Amino acid sequence: MIRYNMSKLDQINEMILEELAAAVNREVTLPNALITITYVNCSPDLQQAKIGFSVLPDGLTGSALRHLTGATSQLISILQKRIRLRKMPRLIWQFDATEKEANKIEKLIAEANED
Repeated sequence: MIRYNMSKLDQINEMILEELAAAVNREVTLPNALITITYVNCSPDLQQAKIGFSVLPDGLTGSALRHLTGATSQLISILQKRIRLRKMPRLIWQFDATEKEANKIEKLIAEANED
């Protein structure tokens, strides 16, 4: 979905996020885990894209990173079929600990309210 008040780079980031999230759900299998693509940040020259992901449960982060890294060429191939770009950026996987940190903060707030 392209929004008119977004910059071209923001539109590309959003398109890659949507397509990559769907492709990861279909193609990357990690038993007893859920991998979520949280953000995509392409460089202005589209040479690389930093892809944030989160994993539930947290203990499978390393396994998820290995699976994602191993499936990168397959995922790029899927993206090239679904998104028309002159050059597809190189994908750089980064663990996004935002949800993990939010859970810690919620737990601390709950503990503070109990006291």
